[in-house]
Amino acid sequence: MLGILGKKIGMSAIFDENGVRIPVTIIEAGPCVIAAVKSIETDGYNAIQLGYGQVREKNLTKPEIGHFKKNNLTPVRHLREFRVDSVAEYKVGDNLDSGIFTVGEKIKVSGKSKGKGFQGVMKRHGFGGVGGTTHGQSDRLRAPGSIGSSSYPSRVFPGMKMAGRMGNDNVSVRNLQVIKIIAEKNIILVKGAVPGATNSIVELYKK
Repeated sequence: MLGILGKKIGMSAIFDENGVRIPVTIIEAGPCVIAAVKSIETDGYNAIQLGYGQVREKNLTKPEIGHFKKNNLTPVRHLREFRVDSVAEYKVGDNLDSGIFTVGEKIKVSGKSKGKGFQGVMKRHGFGGVGGTTHGQSDRLRAPGSIGSSSYPSRVFPGMKMAGRMGNDNVSVRNLQVIKIIAEKNIILVKGAVPGATNSIVELYKK
């Protein structure tokens, strides 16, 4: 599935020709350099490795530096692989940008959601609490309540919804419509929200 790396700039809203307000997310889509090409003959699958973002060479490991020098490329901060049907039209050093998308197209956007740390069951799972403040109940308002049974099975089942770390997970949102493309700035506007915080890296996939 061909895609591209980008950076979430933030959210805004635009108005269509009928004056309807459309919430959009602004994404800087590329430009991405092709850092490697993998084919079925050499690697067992067809894919292209894309690089995005600037980085100083001193912040890279020796294997990373060697990877870029081998292909005579300027070092980049982020590398991701994107599966493709055929690698015949791609070669190392080429650039991909927002031009791979068209207005009105539905795309998938993947990113890492905002980390919220350790949270209780009400925020993490939407529990409603265990009742009011009557009968001397003063410290159980946001408690999860009972999590197990009595003598049988005498344990808590795996997967029980409990308090714990929330967020900072890989999240994908499908069928986001491309509303507008500003080609000269490699900016695309997609309808709705995408995962991650402002300035976080996202992956945009063509359907």
